[in-house]
Parts: sequence; C-alpha cells; structure tokens
Amino acid sequence: MSLRIALFGQAPFGKDVLLRLLDAGHQVVGVHTPPEGRRPDPLAEEAVARGIPLMRHKRFRRRGEVIPEIVSEYAAWGADLNVLAYVTVILPVEIVDAPQHKSLCFHPSLLPEYRGGSAIPWQIMLGATQTGVTVFQPDAGIDTGPVVVQKGGVEIGPTDTAASLYYDKLYPLGVDAIVEAVAAVDAGTAVYAPQDEARASHQGLLDDADARVDWSQPAEALDRQVRGCDPSPGAHASLGDRVVRLFGAELLAEESEAAPGTIVRRDGDAVVIAASGGALRIGRARVGDGDKVAAAQSGLEPGQHLA
Repeated sequence: MSLRIALFGQAPFGKDVLLRLLDAGHQVVGVHTPPEGRRPDPLAEEAVARGIPLMRHKRFRRRGEVIPEIVSEYAAWGADLNVLAYVTVILPVEIVDAPQHKSLCFHPSLLPEYRGGSAIPWQIMLGATQTGVTVFQPDAGIDTGPVVVQKGGVEIGPTDTAASLYYDKLYPLGVDAIVEAVAAVDAGTAVYAPQDEARASHQGLLDDADARVDWSQPAEALDRQVRGCDPSPGAHASLGDRVVRLFGAELLAEESEAAPGTIVRRDGDAVVIAASGGALRIGRARVGDGDKVAAAQSGLEPGQHLA
C-alpha cells in the first residue's frame, strides 16, 4: 500500500523526509515551503527537480480569514495525509483536517513536555538532561494532539548547543520517527495516544530578551543559556554601547575574585569570563556589528567587564 502525501516543511530536514517517503513507496502529491529567502531551500529545490507541485505561501490567512484560493490549490492535490516536517507557519484547520488521515506533525521533544516553537533551546536552558522526538496528530492546541510515535533516550550533553542537539541527535531520529508514523497510518496500525496534561509544559518562542545575560545568575545557568541560544539568537551582554554575543560556551569549575562578567584571561582562541560559582570559557563572539570570530580575536580583552 501507499499514501498520497502533502508535505509541509523546509530545509534539509524536509528534503530528507521527502526522499525517505518516496523511497518507502508513497506518492508525495504536493509540497509547501516558506517563500524564497536569501538561500535556496533544499526541499523546494528537490520538489521542483522531481516535478512535484510546490506552494510557497508566507501565510494562509488574510485579515484573520483563511484565504480560499490557497485552500483550493491545496485541495487539488488530493492528499490522503499531510506530513508537517518542521513547519513554522500556522496551517488552518481547513488544511490540517482535510485529508482522510488528517495530519502528522514532528516535534523535537518528548511531548507533552516542552511544547512550543523553541523546544530545543529551552530544553538546554532549563536544564533537561534527556530528550527525544514526537510525531503527533495536530489539533486546535499548540502541540497538544495525540501521539503516534515517540522516540526517547537522547542525552543532552554538557557541551550540547541548540545546533548540535538538533543536527547531531534529533534530526536523524526525527526523520525515522516520521517515516515510522506514516507507515503505521498506511498499515492501519497507528495508535493515537492522548497526551498527559499533568506532565505538560509550554515555553514561548525564544527571543532576544530571553537571550540577555544576567550575571547575577549562577555560572551553570549562564552556560546553559549561552549553549541554548547558540547559534541563534546568541546570548548577549553589553560592552559599553556595543552588544556582545557569546557562542561556544564551556563551563569551568574555577572561581575568580573578579566580578561576574569580567574577562579574566585569554585561553588560546577563547576568553574566560568570571561568573558566580564558576567561569565561562567562550570560544566565539560577535562584538557590535562585527563578524562571529574566535573570541580572543573579537576585541574582547582581559579586564573588560560585560554588563
């Protein structure tokens, strides 16, 4: 058997999901990706190369109302199932629930924990040590629908950043989980398990205010903040009137008599910054409008104090 699938996604993750679904014998009848940006989207390129119909709408509503022309364009695909592979646009119920088998959506946490669009950085920032991925059937809530496939056992290591956690650990597991969930739907064996609301947590989208360093916090919390905001938006402090964004953090056990936020020394290409109960070794930095470079070559000097 095989399914007619409408794929909503983007980036290499979306492309890999497309290729795996095709390899499994399914027919991808249409693809939606975000509009063109500064760089070509791998999923969009692959869809075009294979002659798969492509939509690239920024939004599905106009003045609060669903745009009927878009729904009609989607309906012409005749999908049996929607697959949402890292979707950042809010799809209307007229699309989400339209196919016979409705939709499957990927989420990079073990739902119901860490609902929301910034699950990966928040897991690091809030000190989670284990995580995984979930494929669920979306409903009217935010990441609240019944779970179809869940894969755990992923360690969040002491040096993991949002990038390494996603690309090295959750990305390949997520592609596998989506393919497994689609196979279960196709075979008629999918089990839709309600989420346990007693265990639910939700964090908002990570923004620049969340990335602002507060040097009164313990060194462990600052280390998690820098790693969770790496590569975007970058945890930041101030050096005079310039914003300094910090990347490549490593927590050091050493303590200093210097005030937290003080750059105490260079360490190879990195700099070491005093913090409460420890220190942060910062491998890369962006000062003001400059490029992200090795922290010791960024203009940061021992004795400077980051506020």
